Amino acid sequence: MRVIGTAGHVDHGKSTLIAALTGIHPDRLKEEQEREMTIELGFGWMLLPDGQEIGIVDVPGHRDFIENMLAGVGGIDAALLVIAADEGVMPQTREHLAILDLLQIQKGLVVITKVDMVDDNDWLDLIETDIRATLAGTVMENTRYVRVSARSGLGLDELKNAMAELLRDTPPRLDLGRPRLPIDRVFSIAGFGTVVTGTLSDGHLAIGDEVEILPSGGKGRVRGLQTHKKKENLALPGSRTAVNVTNLAVDEIGRGEVLVTPGHYQTTRRFDARLRLLKDISATLKHGTELKVFVGTSETVANLRILGAESLNPGDEGWIQLELRDPLVLVRGDRFILRRPSPGETLGGGQVVDPNPKQRHKRFDLSVLIGLESLSKGSPAEILFQAALAMGAAPAREIVVKARLEADPAQEALDECVKSGMLIPLEGLTPAFNSDELMIPAPQWMTLKDNILEVLAAFHKTFPLKRGMPREELKSRLKLSARLFNAALKHVDIQDGGAWLAQTGHAIRFSQAQQTKATNLLKKFSAAPYAPPSVKECQTEVGEDVFAALLELGDLTLVSPEVVFRSSDCQQMTARVRSSIAQNGQVTAAEVRDLFGTSRKFALALLEYLDAIGVTIRDGDFRRLRR
Repeated sequence: MRVIGTAGHVDHGKSTLIAALTGIHPDRLKEEQEREMTIELGFGWMLLPDGQEIGIVDVPGHRDFIENMLAGVGGIDAALLVIAADEGVMPQTREHLAILDLLQIQKGLVVITKVDMVDDNDWLDLIETDIRATLAGTVMENTRYVRVSARSGLGLDELKNAMAELLRDTPPRLDLGRPRLPIDRVFSIAGFGTVVTGTLSDGHLAIGDEVEILPSGGKGRVRGLQTHKKKENLALPGSRTAVNVTNLAVDEIGRGEVLVTPGHYQTTRRFDARLRLLKDISATLKHGTELKVFVGTSETVANLRILGAESLNPGDEGWIQLELRDPLVLVRGDRFILRRPSPGETLGGGQVVDPNPKQRHKRFDLSVLIGLESLSKGSPAEILFQAALAMGAAPAREIVVKARLEADPAQEALDECVKSGMLIPLEGLTPAFNSDELMIPAPQWMTLKDNILEVLAAFHKTFPLKRGMPREELKSRLKLSARLFNAALKHVDIQDGGAWLAQTGHAIRFSQAQQTKATNLLKKFSAAPYAPPSVKECQTEVGEDVFAALLELGDLTLVSPEVVFRSSDCQQMTARVRSSIAQNGQVTAAEVRDLFGTSRKFALALLEYLDAIGVTIRDGDFRRLRR
């Protein structure tokens, strides 16, 4: 599932456009409706023409609410830069565009709205030319333009198709097994309690999961999940998600905090980053400046430490260390925005390189700068993870070889990847970097596990009267090596019957009609235990599926293609044959026939079955016990 965010100057028609596209007006506050101006984040959703379901985050366009805008754009996959045809590029157009560029939102569309208010096509062409000049050198430089009127509906179909095309080849968000949901709304619903919303990343959430709110530290469980007001049992990375959490009150959670599963994240009060300043900022940025920093939905004040220089000029790039007033939840690669508190001004932004440095760096230490340059290209753990993603399931030793890591950093990287859940060890708990133990990246493991459960579910649906799917058939369907298949099964919650496999909770269950037929058939076995109905008669009476189920359930035992006994009777007959041979040293088919008062057909079938399972051995016309 994808999320698109709006951007653009105030009163350029962002909210009206979203309402026209989705049927949901994102302005939900009374003040917003009275002033006809977005103040808080708004949300909507829709189905695109190709069937994709997307969420939409609508952000304020007024400069006074730029910080609310920043809380909404951190988790989006693409942006709609909305520019009114009657005004063109305006100050907040430029600031929002700069933010999109700093956050590296790579996909987007320029939507020229209110075209019904302009009769002159030459004017529209002039506006478009000005927009292209403004977008030059940014992430949206080569984006597509769509002219629309939200009020008349002109161009809306073209816009929907353009949005579908824009998102069609976007790869799915990785499920790293360590979910985090930056919180952008907190509210309460009568009868349900506290609900938080945000865009989920890095992992999935399921009902019943234990969760933690960071940095405040409150803990609870997922009571319910919704995506676009639809109840879900599982929320996937990249989706706009509402989480109903237990044991936490609304006043215990704030926007900017992060909902996570315990043990995967820690807070930090300091991080190292690469900063890029905008070219048109008002003044040089000096070491020691107090700034506002925005990451995800969070906002705090930070003290700027410039590394390797006394100051940074407009348009410069450089290494910085930010010391935070409030703790944040960060991972390497997170993007951030810096603003001057007063007067309010967006200064620049960049990417987190080390979310938790051990100490304050010496500002002009060359080794620190070299280390940051190296780290920016990827930590050993990330290099190892990328190598594993390229290989799929593979021995730890081979992944390390592909990553080209030396022994010590390789072991540290492997330990970190396993601890963080990025790599799943399938054959051991703490594999050595030079071992042959199988490892699999978390996203591929999630897919494999889901495939196993889906194939089993489909089999149970098709064959409800079988205990499970034949083991070899499942391996063949999944197209896995025997080693990977057997290793994977140890980590999936299923029933393992040896020769068959089934979902947990699956059991053969007869309908009332089938149960009646089965009961009547077993009564016939009870009436004539040593001369029971033939296989063909049983199948005729109850049907082949129910007969096969009675065999799988162990109620009946097939001793030959034509002869079947009730299992309890077969066990009792086996014991009496054993006893007879133990007393007399041997037994003939005729003696077995007389022992049970049955026919030669049933006696021979029983003895051949006992030969086959290793109870007896044939010696001419006699049977003896097999040693």
